[in-house]
Amino acid sequence: MKKDIHPDYHEITVQLTDGSTYKTRSTWGKEGDTLVLDIDPSTHPAWTGGSARLVDSAGRVAKFQKRFGNFGLKT
Repeated sequence: MKKDIHPDYHEITVQLTDGSTYKTRSTWGKEGDTLVLDIDPSTHPAWTGGSARLVDSAGRVAKFQKRFGNFGLKT
């Protein structure tokens, strides 16, 4: 194995959205850093079975549907 080409592999703490933590080894950050997650298996719809919400603060979805809603449809 070549020397000095691999990243440093060290222990970090991962903090989930509910505040619980666990230790793991990673190349992220530095030894002892804490990785705070915004999305994890307890909150993401892919794991919880919930439905994802589409945030449309500027009306972009409505604008898209108005412009391309009938695209490819024969009347």
